Amino acid sequence: MTRTVAITNRHPRLRFQRAQVARVITTLEANLSALRIPPSAIPGGELSLVFLTDPALAKIHGDFMADPTATDVITFAGDAAAGLAGEICVSADTARAYARAHRRDFSAELTLYLVHGWLHLAGHDDLPPAKKRRMRAAEARAMKLLRAARAVPVFSLL
Repeated sequence: MTRTVAITNRHPRLRFQRAQVARVITTLEANLSALRIPPSAIPGGELSLVFLTDPALAKIHGDFMADPTATDVITFAGDAAAGLAGEICVSADTARAYARAHRRDFSAELTLYLVHGWLHLAGHDDLPPAKKRRMRAAEARAMKLLRAARAVPVFSLL
């Protein structure tokens, strides 16, 4: 599948190379069988990735989900008829805070948020406990794949 990945950086201090971020999606979608995802689960069309601050994502969270608190990732399904696969909105601030608190790599944490959103578009759910376990296993497979392919982007938050 050839896909257009539109990347928007609305975080004033986040720096990254767009090609590295797009490679996350192309690597995942080139390895669906290793990720145990049927090709039919992947929506076609343009995929939008948006990097935001905590306040900006909290506003979206409030506007669309009636919960104005900060969150890590929000995924919106697209409109196949309009050629849109969906949109993944991630908070770089939440990724940095979580990475610091848990002594994790910031770039890997922010990439995990992209993976999480992409898995939602592929039909994964993480609310019921059993589905959450499957989602976490799928995230682990995806991150292992990205690390092996050296496809984890380098993010910096100045």
